[in-house]
Amino acid sequence: MTMNGSVISSRTRCPRGFTLIELLVVIAIIAILAGLLLPGLGRAKQKALGIACLNNHRQLMLAWRMYVEDNRDQLPFVKHGPFAWVDGWLDFNPNNADNWDAERHLRTSLLAPQLGRNVGVWKCPGDRSVVRIQGQARPRVRSMSMVNWVGGRGEGRAMGWSGPGWRVYRTLSDMQDPGPANTLVFLDEREDSINDGMFVVDMTGYPDRPQSLRIVDLPASYHAGSGGFSFADGHSEQHRWLDARTKPVVRPGQVIPYDYPSPNNPDVVWMQERATRRE
Repeated sequence: MTMNGSVISSRTRCPRGFTLIELLVVIAIIAILAGLLLPGLGRAKQKALGIACLNNHRQLMLAWRMYVEDNRDQLPFVKHGPFAWVDGWLDFNPNNADNWDAERHLRTSLLAPQLGRNVGVWKCPGDRSVVRIQGQARPRVRSMSMVNWVGGRGEGRAMGWSGPGWRVYRTLSDMQDPGPANTLVFLDEREDSINDGMFVVDMTGYPDRPQSLRIVDLPASYHAGSGGFSFADGHSEQHRWLDARTKPVVRPGQVIPYDYPSPNNPDVVWMQERATRRE
């Protein structure tokens, strides 16, 4: 009893806690909010990676254009010889330093002076491929490839694809058909397809025999089923693939077979239309 006569209860009142039902309701609300927000965050991340990828394409294309203008309109070779745009061979062999050492070929490439030795532009940020060296994961250095009809092979070697009669662009002035704005130069190649710096667009079947179409190398589809491309006029864009055969499940750490039939594949036609024309 207090001095004013009031009585203090012998039981101290404790704050009331959550009931099980209330706790479950809170958890359900959090789950609903997460379900609403996470897909949006995932899409935003994919969009950011796509923008970074296109920025890499623009920088690489600018370096290519500067090189061409500094060398009397002559295009670097896509493969072979001292004037190849880049050397090296990618695989998943830990003893092959081409996979993980940018000093081997990227910083000594024909385009290195124009890039300021920036090696980050050679790889799409969506490419997470690695080589494991004594248990340590080392990121591979390149996902960019050049279309085989741009520059052609050096040392007098024939292209070796599509048969004779297709135009190999040796100078920028040669690109009259389909024109610089519609001629592919660089693209992202899949981690399980890329090896040298050449991406083959086989012209077999173009333009009127779609049942004869073939895929040699596979383009990347890291951005929600889309891949990055840059064109001879300097612009870059993403293209979404339509056919499942163009974007099979990626096989990390493996090199998949190449050069196989892909009849009536609209994605092959899209690349052919932007590759070359008959001589």
